[in-house]
Amino acid sequence: MCCTGKCARLVGLILLPSAFICMIANLLLFFPNGKSLENDQISLQVWLMGGLIGGGLFMLCPSCSAIRAGGKGCCGNGCCGNRCRMLNSVFSSAFGLVGAIYCTSVASAGLAIGPKCQVAGGRWEYPFEDLGTGNGSYLVNQTLWTTCEFPVNAVMWHVVLFSMLLAVGAVQLVLCGIQVVNGCLGCICGDCRDSKDDDGGL
Repeated sequence: MCCTGKCARLVGLILLPSAFICMIANLLLFFPNGKSLENDQISLQVWLMGGLIGGGLFMLCPSCSAIRAGGKGCCGNGCCGNRCRMLNSVFSSAFGLVGAIYCTSVASAGLAIGPKCQVAGGRWEYPFEDLGTGNGSYLVNQTLWTTCEFPVNAVMWHVVLFSMLLAVGAVQLVLCGIQVVNGCLGCICGDCRDSKDDDGGL
């Protein structure tokens, strides 16, 4: 039988490091290829901070709440002991869903529009913004990446980090959705674990 407490703790333990991954990836986007740029030379999607805020700070609350829901309840042990923390994790996970949606939306936009970089003539612009999708997309045709003259490897930096944010944000979205359902079940039915299980492991 699947235990709601164990499931909650597992979800929380995955969400917590994923939040730090998103924050680090977003911070790295401010320094393409390790270069420090002027504020107006950084793309809008980086400034929207989908990873730092949505996938990062928004995810700390649901991750900690889920971990706590997987521990001993504040009303005692056994089947009725964890309902209050499970209920709290439901609301926290719903909050996390908002953050995950924001993170994936910003990351998708960042990949669709592409990086802001210096092109021929010394202009800073979004050279791939109007290329559309399919075979004409810069994501498919890597020969277009040379359009960006500075920073070096700016396109790869942009694609890799925003792809990470999109993938991790999607995982967070699924996990928060699972915890909303799991938390509701735990709140209604209680935790299936015996009291001895609360003191060790998952």
